[in-house]
Amino acid sequence: MKIMKRILLVSCLVSVAWLAQAQTRTPRANARQATQQARIQEGKQSGELTQGETRALRAEQRHIRRSERRAKADGEVTMAERRRLERKQDRASRHIRRAKNNPIDNN
Repeated sequence: MKIMKRILLVSCLVSVAWLAQAQTRTPRANARQATQQARIQEGKQSGELTQGETRALRAEQRHIRRSERRAKADGEVTMAERRRLERKQDRASRHIRRAKNNPIDNN
């Protein structure tokens, strides 16, 4: 009986810890962040992005990371915060696409 109580207690503690951690995880945001960083690096190496464009896009990525850290600071990432991060990443993705595909002005 004593062993059963301990097992039950340990399993409850593990469950609570797992749920608490699940509230602060943002795996989709992290994956998108990595993909966008790779797209920026690829554009820089291929010459599709100028130095100024690269600098601006990286600054936007830093802003998104800062927003994600703020969302996680209280221990819970709400649906509203997730949507806000998603919108920022959508906007950043559009900026990357436009910067990589804009015509190069040689003047």
